[in-house]
Amino acid sequence: MGAPGPGGAGRVSRIDFSAVRWLAPYFGRASARFWAVAALATIVSSAAEPLLPAMLKPLLDRGFRGGLELWMVPAALLLLFAVRGLAGFVADLAMARITQDGLLALRRDMFDRLLDARLSLFAQQNATTLSNTVVFEVQTGSMLLVNAVMGLVKDTIALLALLGYLFYLNWRLTLIVFLIVPGVAVIIRVASRRLFAIARSTQGATNDLAYVVEENVLAVRVVRLHGAQQPQARRFAGLSESLRRLAMKTAVASAAVTPLTHMMAAAALSAVICIALWQSRGGLTIGTFAAFITAMLMLIAPIKRLSEAANPISRGLAAVQRAIDLVEHTPAESGGTYAPGRARGHIELRNVTVRYRGDTAPALDRVNLTLEPGRTIALVGPSGSGKTTLANLLPRFIAADEGAVLLDGRDVAEWSLPALREQFALVSQDVVMFNQTLAANITLDAPLDPARLQRCIEAANLADVLQALPQGLETVTGHNATQLSGGQRQRLAIARALYKDAPVLILDEATSALDAASERLVQEALQRLMAGRTTLVIAHRLSTIEHADQLVVLDQGRIVETGTHQELLSRGGLYASLHALQRGQP
Repeated sequence: MGAPGPGGAGRVSRIDFSAVRWLAPYFGRASARFWAVAALATIVSSAAEPLLPAMLKPLLDRGFRGGLELWMVPAALLLLFAVRGLAGFVADLAMARITQDGLLALRRDMFDRLLDARLSLFAQQNATTLSNTVVFEVQTGSMLLVNAVMGLVKDTIALLALLGYLFYLNWRLTLIVFLIVPGVAVIIRVASRRLFAIARSTQGATNDLAYVVEENVLAVRVVRLHGAQQPQARRFAGLSESLRRLAMKTAVASAAVTPLTHMMAAAALSAVICIALWQSRGGLTIGTFAAFITAMLMLIAPIKRLSEAANPISRGLAAVQRAIDLVEHTPAESGGTYAPGRARGHIELRNVTVRYRGDTAPALDRVNLTLEPGRTIALVGPSGSGKTTLANLLPRFIAADEGAVLLDGRDVAEWSLPALREQFALVSQDVVMFNQTLAANITLDAPLDPARLQRCIEAANLADVLQALPQGLETVTGHNATQLSGGQRQRLAIARALYKDAPVLILDEATSALDAASERLVQEALQRLMAGRTTLVIAHRLSTIEHADQLVVLDQGRIVETGTHQELLSRGGLYASLHALQRGQP
């Protein structure tokens, strides 16, 4: 997939609060008791907000005239802040547990979907985007949303408590305070839409930038060999500039909310002060006036936080939308229920046609082919002739648009996918190793049988390699086992296939990138691996498949020739031309 554009964020201008409902099961039921603790602690902490201005009234009205004991005010203050501090600590601790429990469940579902998603997902989205979604975006989004929701509850309770106290002190003055609410609501509505749209664009721009970094890490030798550092630096700088502009748009939209809210609060406060001074002639005490003004000033903080809540909610919802798309809208692979155990390895293709989206010509066009159990068939032909497509049909990595693929007489669509794929082992030129021990890379978490593992290692010509390693089979391979040579990695893949002991073997260019010495060791191991198995070989180097039981020549998605090596050479067709070309003959 090219870049920029792998992020695929989309442009959405409206907040979809259904995302909050979708998240609720993850952060709700599993942590119900922690929600109860957090809610109770938050209510206590927030409801205590009016107590501070309430203490000012008796202090000013009676304290300076000797009507209060000296110890009462500091004792009350210490008690108030101790209760609020303890309640806040408990609420934060409970919210941290809620967030981490929810993230654990959500990440598990997302990763499970990656493991069973249709392979088209990995053609539509690159590894950077998927990694960011599962690891970073869902954490950022969930934490923002959970904290924002709890903040909304806390600030709403504090706001209502303060308004209730203000109404108790002077309901006429409190009515002026209520004038702030509609204006703040309008500001929040406009800002939230703007911030949500920017957040989705920022998401895509971040993925695009990360994708460029990933490409340049993977292609570091190519970039330096071709002197392409400057073009790549300009590409990175251009995407960084786009991300900077989006960040500034977010800052502008977010920063504009606070002064607008403050101006509205200042206007209401000015009106209240004027009216209060006028009412003081009618008996409004200093304590009541000070308590009212203090409580009203304390309103500004929760109002400010409520007005700013649009930003984290918008960013959180935009990030969580990726998780929703992955879990809810990414179709999983589907299969049948047929699971007979170990197959004999008889494979048949009947009038199979495969078309890729966007291609005018089919990748395979009405192909008929039979693979007898225990025999070796080699697929040859020019690049793009359909060899890999045919091989991918067998374990149902792709599905036929027309026709049928049968294993032991049953359509592979009827097979249970785990049961079907248990019948196949793959050795390809692109060996993938996990950052685990060599033993784990060979067994792939299958039940460990030490004697069987040792036999596979010896059959794969790996015994000498393992003896040279200080920790032997317990050696951790590191990133994709890059410290091993190409031949050693290929033999590890062969040992893995041997340990699986599947009845059908697919060899996809297994020796194409090896030197002569490595190829000899790998070919010896492959011969042991192929013994007694139905084997499908894909090879460009025709010298490696001359002894196959049957050669199948593909061209433009069709089978144009079949036969043995000598038969095809004698016909003088496409195979003979390819063979002569590789041998340097005119």
